Amino acid sequence: MKGDPPGRERAALDETIHHPTRLAVVAFLSACDEAEFATVRDGCQVSDSVLSKTASALEAAGYLDVRKGHVGKRPRTWLSLTPAGRQALARHITALQDIVATARSAATGAAAPGYAEHAGGAEPAVRAAPSPE
Repeated sequence: MKGDPPGRERAALDETIHHPTRLAVVAFLSACDEAEFATVRDGCQVSDSVLSKTASALEAAGYLDVRKGHVGKRPRTWLSLTPAGRQALARHITALQDIVATARSAATGAAAPGYAEHAGGAEPAVRAAPSPE
């Protein structure tokens, strides 16, 4: 990626799951083997139509399996991540972590290139965030 140090390639964000609703669905499903449509809908706080469209997009990408069946006489739909979907989420998380690590490195770096001159002296271009404790 542009701006990365020479010889270091950053993991790329996955455009398919980067959309907030798709990411929420993939993250939700990553914690289970399979979940019923209504459970995913409620857990991700989306409407039936939004989840249906999201599931279709993820299924077309090969990230999601959709299984239809019945419980008694009522039709049901179950969603599950494919191995490719789990791998895509892992790569996406790695890419996000790389971005955070780059920012931390910039905030703690002692090299002059992170500082901009101001009237009152040098000020860091990136300041370290407080630890989440």
